[in-house]
Amino acid sequence: MLAEIWNRCNAVEECYEFLLAYAAQGLPSDQGSKSGGQVREFLHRAVQALAGLAETCATVVKEEGLEPADKYMGFFAVLDRDARDSLAAVELVLAQPAISSQLIDNLNASIHLRALLTDLFLVGEILRKQRQPAGQVVTSEGGSGVNRDS
Repeated sequence: MLAEIWNRCNAVEECYEFLLAYAAQGLPSDQGSKSGGQVREFLHRAVQALAGLAETCATVVKEEGLEPADKYMGFFAVLDRDARDSLAAVELVLAQPAISSQLIDNLNASIHLRALLTDLFLVGEILRKQRQPAGQVVTSEGGSGVNRDS
């Protein structure tokens, strides 16, 4: 189940990274270019990843017995709101007949999407730390080092 969370987070992060590059290309439409053909694929993957994300995280907390569970669940309510808000924005973009670089630039600037990404970074870091053996700390790059304070 934890692997599913990683996969969902990665799908959203990869989509965002692709969207940054797409926005910089100045394309008037998603028609007629390789990246234009890919933009909808990345957006669809993000939609799939966002659906039920908070529920999946809550299941992991229960299965792993993470404490304090109420604090995790409180945050997952925030994650759920941010995921639903981002999902609405992504689905609106997907409903357009043409997806320009400018449209994607505006999506990238959305506070909803940025809040979601920050949520995912926070969840990822916490879950990564939960998986580390005692005496190790996780660096901001995801690697581990020896915790000299223990």
